[in-house]
Amino acid sequence: MFLKLMHLLGLIDITETDSSDSDLELSTVRHQPEGLEQLQAQTKFTRKELQSLYRGFKNECPSGLVDEETFKTIYSQFFPQGDATTYAHFLFNAFDMDRNGSIRFEDFVIGLSVLLRGSVTEKLNWAFNLYDINKDGYITKEEMLAIMKSIYDMMGRYTYPCVRDDAPFEHVEKFFQKMDRNRDGVVTIDEFIETCQKDENIMSSMQLFENVI
Repeated sequence: MFLKLMHLLGLIDITETDSSDSDLELSTVRHQPEGLEQLQAQTKFTRKELQSLYRGFKNECPSGLVDEETFKTIYSQFFPQGDATTYAHFLFNAFDMDRNGSIRFEDFVIGLSVLLRGSVTEKLNWAFNLYDINKDGYITKEEMLAIMKSIYDMMGRYTYPCVRDDAPFEHVEKFFQKMDRNRDGVVTIDEFIETCQKDENIMSSMQLFENVI
């Protein structure tokens, strides 16, 4: 899924660039990203990959920022048969790390680095942040259900065999019962990571849902 999003944004062509390229060609955009060396330290991309990613990002987003409506428009093109609006909203919030209503190049490339090249633990931390809708450090059953329903709205009803309307609720009930180990009604980051790593069924489901990220 991310490859499709990157392709649409013009970011997929991570090719060797001319060594005479300046740092990140900052002069033509309103938002100027952090220095190349700092982004190299924060991600698992090389200097030339970052230059290529930035060039594509700048071409599609000349202001250097992506707002939520633009993100939804781009993302919804992949799911014309469903309603991707709600899931795109949650995904946007996961990328918008400083919660200011826009995704900077830094936000995008740091998240991309985790999802494409991060360890299992790093990816699970990112997934926890996605499910933790209000960013209070816990996942409630309601939050998990909201994410799951948004995924089914986007693609579940068009899968084969057909998915029942109560499938998201059943899915969440099963997952939440396993994850909420101390039965306090919320899932912590430690509970989330430990349960996911120990349960092959959950990990395989997480892999499936990576396809819609």
